[in-house]
Amino acid sequence: MNFMSNELFKAVRYALYAGATAAIGLSAAPAFAQDTGDQDSQRLETITVTGSRIRKADVETAQPIVVLDRVAIEKQGFNSVADILQNMSEVGTPPISRASVLASGESVGGYYVDLRNLGANRTLVLMNGKRLGTTNDGLQDLSQIPMAAIDRIEVLKDGASAIYGSDAIAGVINVITRKNYDGAEASGYVGQYDQDDGVKQNYNMTIGAHSDRGSLTLSAEYTKEDPVWAKDRWYSAFPNTTRHPTSGWTIVSQYGNFFMPPGYCSSGLCALNPGGNPANPGDWHNTGAGGGTNDRSNFNYEMMLNTGIERHSLFANANYNITDHIRFSSDFLYNKRSTLQQVAGYPFQPAFTIPGATSANPYIGLSQDSYFNPTGEYIYFYRRGWEVPRTTRSDLQTYRFSGTFEGDFEIGDHTWNWDVGAFVNNNDALKVGRGDFSLLATRNALGPSFFDPATGRVTCGTPSSPIPYGTAPGSCVPWNPFIPAGTTGAYSLSDPAVQTYLFPYSHDTGNTRTVDYSANLTGAIFTLPAGDLNIAAGYEHRDESGNFIPDALKQSNMSTDLASGPTGGKYKVDEFYLEVDVPVLKDMFLARELSFNVAGRYSKYDTFGNTTNGKFSLTWRPIDDLLVRANYAQGFRAPTIGDLYGGISGTFDYYSDPCDVLFGAAASNAAVMQRCLSGFGGQPGVGANFRQLGQGGSPCADISCQTGVQFFAGANPNLTPETSTSKTAGLVYSPHWVEGLDLSLDWFRIRINNTIGGDSVDGMLSDCYILGVASRCASNLFQRNPANGVVTYALRGGTNAGWTESEGWDLGVSYRLPEFSFGRFTVRWNTTYMSNQLNKADNAPGTPVTSYNALGANFRTRSNLGVDWSLGDFAASWTTRYYSAMKETCSFDNTPAGGPECNMPQHWVNGTLSNWHRNGANTFHDLQVRWNAPWNGTISVGANNVFDHTGPVMYSDPSSQYDYYGGFDIGRFYYLRYSQKF
Repeated sequence: MNFMSNELFKAVRYALYAGATAAIGLSAAPAFAQDTGDQDSQRLETITVTGSRIRKADVETAQPIVVLDRVAIEKQGFNSVADILQNMSEVGTPPISRASVLASGESVGGYYVDLRNLGANRTLVLMNGKRLGTTNDGLQDLSQIPMAAIDRIEVLKDGASAIYGSDAIAGVINVITRKNYDGAEASGYVGQYDQDDGVKQNYNMTIGAHSDRGSLTLSAEYTKEDPVWAKDRWYSAFPNTTRHPTSGWTIVSQYGNFFMPPGYCSSGLCALNPGGNPANPGDWHNTGAGGGTNDRSNFNYEMMLNTGIERHSLFANANYNITDHIRFSSDFLYNKRSTLQQVAGYPFQPAFTIPGATSANPYIGLSQDSYFNPTGEYIYFYRRGWEVPRTTRSDLQTYRFSGTFEGDFEIGDHTWNWDVGAFVNNNDALKVGRGDFSLLATRNALGPSFFDPATGRVTCGTPSSPIPYGTAPGSCVPWNPFIPAGTTGAYSLSDPAVQTYLFPYSHDTGNTRTVDYSANLTGAIFTLPAGDLNIAAGYEHRDESGNFIPDALKQSNMSTDLASGPTGGKYKVDEFYLEVDVPVLKDMFLARELSFNVAGRYSKYDTFGNTTNGKFSLTWRPIDDLLVRANYAQGFRAPTIGDLYGGISGTFDYYSDPCDVLFGAAASNAAVMQRCLSGFGGQPGVGANFRQLGQGGSPCADISCQTGVQFFAGANPNLTPETSTSKTAGLVYSPHWVEGLDLSLDWFRIRINNTIGGDSVDGMLSDCYILGVASRCASNLFQRNPANGVVTYALRGGTNAGWTESEGWDLGVSYRLPEFSFGRFTVRWNTTYMSNQLNKADNAPGTPVTSYNALGANFRTRSNLGVDWSLGDFAASWTTRYYSAMKETCSFDNTPAGGPECNMPQHWVNGTLSNWHRNGANTFHDLQVRWNAPWNGTISVGANNVFDHTGPVMYSDPSSQYDYYGGFDIGRFYYLRYSQKF
C-alpha cells in the first residue's frame, strides 16, 4: 500500500504540473481527445459493449473505456482515424511514423496506433466489433477506415484476450460505423502548413434512408496529403540540423570519389575538380581538401520529411428486419491507399559482389578496359545516384464484407439475443520502387567499352565482342561515373538511357486474407436478489493467410535494394468463450451496487497448440456518486505469419559496437576492452584503436551508427505465443452536488512474458562483450573482418525471450459548467502518467532490466487539456497537448551552443555507465472556431500548433529519420472545413 500511495501521489503531482503547464496561454475553447459529445446526460465513462459480450442497460462498468463520438472527432483539425487517436494521452509513439522515410517492408505506408507504448501489434483494432484485416506482421492499418463512415470510436484501456482472443494485450480500439442514417451530408476540408507546403484535402459524402423494415447508409471519401520535404525544415535540412550544417555529410556523394592510382592525388581517395578532365592528373585533388563538403553529400536534401498519401474509400451499411425478431445486417468497405516515399539516390560503393565475379575484381568498379577509364587500372569509387532518387509507392486495396443474422427470443421473463455471422477482409498490396542500381546492369555499364565509329557512340564490350547498345534484354548502355550530378550529357546518370538501364522498376506484391465465422448467445439465466445473472457464450473460427513476394532482383540479391525473400503461410484457429456477469448486492448501505464479471476463452491454433485465458472484473458502487472498479486479465499474442514464415531480408542496421574505443563500452570498461582485444567467443580480436565504420567506410561520428554493409533478418517457425497479465483499479466520481463534473483515476500494470521480437545487433554485441556470454558471440550470429575488426555479417532471427512491463495512471476530469449569458463552457483534462516502462531483453540471468521510461519517445507524462465554448450558432475549441521531458544518450553535441555534452548524471544501462541529456517538456496548442449557418451548413476554421512550436533536437532520431521526434508537429497548420446537410 505504501508503494501504491507513493505512486498515486506522484501521478497526481505530475498530472497537476502537466495541466498547469498546458494551461499557460489558454484563452478560449478546445476539443478534448476524450470528448464524448455535447449531450447533458453523458459522463466521462459512457460505454457500450466494447470489452464485453453481455448486453446491459447500465453503460458504466468495471472496464476503463474512452468514447470519441462524431462531434468530438469533428472538433479536431485532423482528417484520419490514426491522427485523432495518436493525440490521446494513452497512445504511444507512432510505430511507423511518416518521418520514417527509410523504413521498408510490407507494412510501410499504413497508419498504426500503439496503446501504452507496448507495440501496435499488441493493440487489437475492431470495426463494428469484428477484427480489422492485418499485414503479415500483424499490424492493422487504420487508414482503411474512412472518416465519413465513423459514428464513434471506443477505446478499451485494458487487456481483453478472454473476450476477443489474440492481440488484445494493451487494449482494444473499436471503430463503430454509421447506420440507420436518414438524409445526406457532404463535407470538404483543406489546409496547409505555414511554410506553404504539406497541403491536406478531404472530401466526403454520406447519404442514407431508412424505413420500418430496414435502412441503407453509403459513405464515400477522397483524401490527399502532399509530402513535406526535409530541406524545408531547419531540423531536417542537414544530417545534424542547422546547428552543424557541415556535419554528417557522406563521402558517397553525387560528385563521386575515386580510388585513383598514385599521381592523381596524394591519397588513394580522390575527387575530380569541377569541370576537370579525368585524364589529367592535375585536375584531381584529395577528397575533402579545399572545401570540406564540396566533395560530400547532404543526402537530406533529396528526402521527404513527411510522406505523401492518397486514399479513395467507399463504405456501405444495410440492415433489414426479416421478422419482428430476426434481422440481417451487412457492411461493405472498399479502400485504396497510395503512399509515396522518397529518399536520396542510392550510395553506390565498392561493397557489392555478384555471381561470376573474379578474384581479381570481386567488387563492382570501373573496368580498366572501359572507354572512360584514363588510368588503365581497375578503379573503385563512391557515387550517389543523385539523379534518380529512391522512391517507393505503396498501394493497398482493401475489400471487406460482413454479414450477420441476429435476433432475440424470450425465455420466461428474460430476453435472449443471438447472432450468427461471417466476414472476409482482403488486402492486396503493391509496392513499386525505383532508384536502386541493378548490379548486373551496373557491372556491364562499367565493364569494357569502346568507341564504335560505325555508330558514333561508346558501346559496351570489345570490338571483337560488342554488346548491342540499348536497354532491352541482352543490350547495354555504358556509364561514365566521372560525370558529376548537375552535368548533362550522354553516358551520365542524367542520360535517360543510362537511367532506364541502371535503375529498373521493382514490383513487390502481397496479399493478406482474413475469413471469420462466429456465433454468439447472451441473456439472463435467472434473477438474483441484486439483479439478473447474465451470461454470454460463443464460438469463433478464423482463417488467416498471407504472402509477400519481393521483386525478383531483390530475391536474387542482384540489386542495391535490400535483399528479401518471400513470405508466405497460413494458420487457423478455433475459439470458445464464456462470460458471466454476477450481481451480488444492490441498494444496500455502502453497496448501491456490487457485482463481478468472469470470462474465459479457449483458443486452439494449428501452429502452436492451445491456450486458455481468463478475466475477472469487479464493480462496486458504495454510494450513488462513486464507482470503484478493478480488473485482472490474462492475455496472449500469437505469432504472426511474418513471425513464422517470413523470408530472410536485408537490413542496414543502426548499432553501437562496444569495442569502439571512442563511443563503445571498451572506452571505459577494461573487461570489455580485454574481450574485444582477445577475440572472445571465437570472434577475431580488434585492434587497440578500433573504430566502428559506418556508411562509406568512415569512422562513426556518433553513437548508433548505420552499417555500411548489409545485414540480414529472418523468421522463426518455432515461435510460441507471448503471454500477458494486466491489472487495473480505479475510481469514477460524479458528485451530485457539482452538476456536470466527472472525475476518474485508474491505475494499470501490464506485463508481457515470452516476448516475440527480432534479435538485434546491439543485443548480440552487448551480450558478447559487455555481459561476457560466449554463446552470443557465435559466428552464425555475427562475424568480424579479421583484418580490421569491423562487423561484416549479422543474422537476426525471431525470438521468444525476456519480458516487458508498463505501469502507470490515467487521470480524467470533465466539467460541464452551468450555462451563462455569454455561453456555455466544458473543460476536459486527461493525463497519462507512466510510473514504469521496463524491459528485459532475454532470459539470460545476467541480462539487466532496462528502464526506458522518459527515454527517447517513451514519455513519462502525456496530458491533454481542452475547453469548449458555445453560444447560439457559434462555438470554439482550444486544446493543449502536453508531452513531458525526454532524455537520450549523449551525442557529440546536445546543446545549442556546443559546450558540455550532457546535463544529467551517469546511469547504468546494459551493464555499463552511460551519460544522458535531458530535453525539456513540450506543449502544442490547437484552435478551432465554428459557425452553424442558417442553411444547415457548418463552417470551421482552425489552426493546429497555433504558436508554431518546434520540439527539441534529438540526435537519437526517435520514430524518425531526422533529429526530431516523429510524433511532434512539424509547423503551424491552418485548415478550413465546410459541412452541409441536406
